[in-house]
Parts: sequence; C-alpha cells; structure tokens
Amino acid sequence: MVRFLVILDVDSTLIENEVIELLAEHAGSLAEVEEITFKAMNGELDFEESLRARVKTLAGLDVSLFERVGEQVTVTEGVPAMIEAIHAAGGCVGVVSGGFHEILDPIAERLGLDYSRANRLEVVDGVLTGGLTGPIIDAEAKASTLREWAADCGVPLSRTVAVGDGANDLSMMAIAGLAVGFDAKAPVRDLAGVLIDKRDLSQVLPLLGLRG
Repeated sequence: MVRFLVILDVDSTLIENEVIELLAEHAGSLAEVEEITFKAMNGELDFEESLRARVKTLAGLDVSLFERVGEQVTVTEGVPAMIEAIHAAGGCVGVVSGGFHEILDPIAERLGLDYSRANRLEVVDGVLTGGLTGPIIDAEAKASTLREWAADCGVPLSRTVAVGDGANDLSMMAIAGLAVGFDAKAPVRDLAGVLIDKRDLSQVLPLLGLRG
C-alpha cells in the first residue's frame, strides 16, 4: 500500500533551470522568453497564452538540441535523497511540468520517478515548428494530474503533498493535503502552507516525518 504521494513542479523546483530559456538561448530569443516567463510565473499572464508565445520563438531548432540542453540541466540539491527516502517510506514521487517531455523524460528515468507529465513540442522532419502537440499542462491540468495519480496510488488527497514555486502550481497546491512553496514567487508565498527558501529539496522530508 502506498502511504503518500509527493508531486513536484519541475522548472526551478526539481531542477535549477527553466528549460524553455535554455532552448531560447539557442534560438536567440532568450530576452523575450525570460520576460514572458517572469510575467507568467507571477500570475500576470495566462499560462497557455504565455507558453505558446514562448514556444513560437523556438521554431526552426533541430531536435538534436534536446540532448545538449538536457546536459545543461542541473537537478536541485537534495532531490536524490528526497526520492530515496520517500520510496523507502512507502511513498510515491511524481513531477508535472509546464515544460517539455523531450527534456524531462531522461531526467525522470534517471531519478527513478514514479510519474511524470509535461507538454510536447511539435516536430516536423526533425525540426521544431514553434507549436505544441497534445494537451497543455497548465494549472488545471496539474491539479487533475494530482487527482489522477492519487487515485492510481490509492491515496486520499489528504495524504498528498504538492511542491511548487509559481502561479501555475497554485491549483494543485490548493487541493493537496500539504502545499509547499519552494523558493516561491509572490502568489505562492501567500498561499502555501509551508515555505522552503533554501534550495535543498531534502528539506521536504521533515515535513513528512521522515527526517529532522
């Protein structure tokens, strides 16, 4: 029996980077993308609108860049220890991201995550079109993902933990048993049950009674 479920945001939470900014650097659109990202994470822009505007700037990039960008990603301090301790205690760990499966999948596999979900970039003939394919992972999709994975684990929402930093995480944090703001932006700081300001995700463990 699964004891509890911990779900984390990815960009600037599970990892230190904003993947779309790493991609934008190669596309020459970093300054534009950074500005849109800042406004979206602070709740000033609709997430889907902002995502599509940022992805549009990536048109023309070759898919061979995914591997290079993946190598640039830094996993946040404490993540392996957190996952190991949660698994040892009979819990599950998932990540749900407004970022991209193309970068996330190898990281999720390497870390041994139980679940992962993200957006997918549209590719034609090995080149990004500047569009997306499939469902958009916005705030409501993150909340429905938490519900889906909790049901799959047989865990009530009261035994779920949502960890995030931006406005796109607020809907899943609102329904979780515990909402943890991790180095969080203003909207999350106001609504999270607990704030972690040191960038070390092993600090989630004492909240679960696993260490501390």
